[in-house]
Amino acid sequence: MKKIWILFFFSFLIIACKNNSHEVSKINAKQLKIGNEVKQDSSIIQLFTPYKKKMTNEITKSLSFSPKILERTDGNLQSTLGNLVADLSYEKANELFKNKTGKTVDFSMSNYGGIRAAIMKGDVTVSNAFELMPFDNTLVVVELNYDKIKALFNYFVAKKRAHPLSKNIQLTIKNDSYNVLINGKAIKKDKTYFVATSNYLQKGGDGMIFFSEPESLFDSNFLIRDAIVDYFESKDTLSANLDNRVIIN
Repeated sequence: MKKIWILFFFSFLIIACKNNSHEVSKINAKQLKIGNEVKQDSSIIQLFTPYKKKMTNEITKSLSFSPKILERTDGNLQSTLGNLVADLSYEKANELFKNKTGKTVDFSMSNYGGIRAAIMKGDVTVSNAFELMPFDNTLVVVELNYDKIKALFNYFVAKKRAHPLSKNIQLTIKNDSYNVLINGKAIKKDKTYFVATSNYLQKGGDGMIFFSEPESLFDSNFLIRDAIVDYFESKDTLSANLDNRVIIN
């Protein structure tokens, strides 16, 4: 018989002390064995059943449709799902950042490991969004100088992982060298760049220390998962492809 031990604290003997303060002088405890013979309380089940049904309906609600499987492993240093996540993150972060500061985001970058599930062909639900992004990470925008932007792309090339980059980037890699354009322009030494990412990565997660200690930091307090749900809900059909944002020669 499976045993669950529950400890009940009761019968506290409290004595008065100076300045009306109190302290516990004695604690009595009793252990109760609970096994399979304990019957379900039908009144509790009846109380929570409507909430369970409502939650099930919400989590399985169709938001969009995917005509093909989207996953993080279907490309070389990029992927259909990674491109989708990077682009929608950029769009939402840029919207929030521009409304708050009047400035625009240059591009977004997230991490390969943050994508936890594929989007299968067919209806796309709220549940898919939670499976894709189960973490309560928020969108942030960091302002990076030339050296940290170079460190970002050095990291990307060295790690050889499909860390999602938004479509604002054209990164051409040959062996261990690379050339990068941001919004069609080469990186300038005297310019800073606004990069959208997650609060987890901004704190150095996944070894992305170039995001820490930026020139400035904007935390939207907007969950990336909510951005995904909003994006899915705004599209009748999801479209994501491999493109020229990462070119390997």
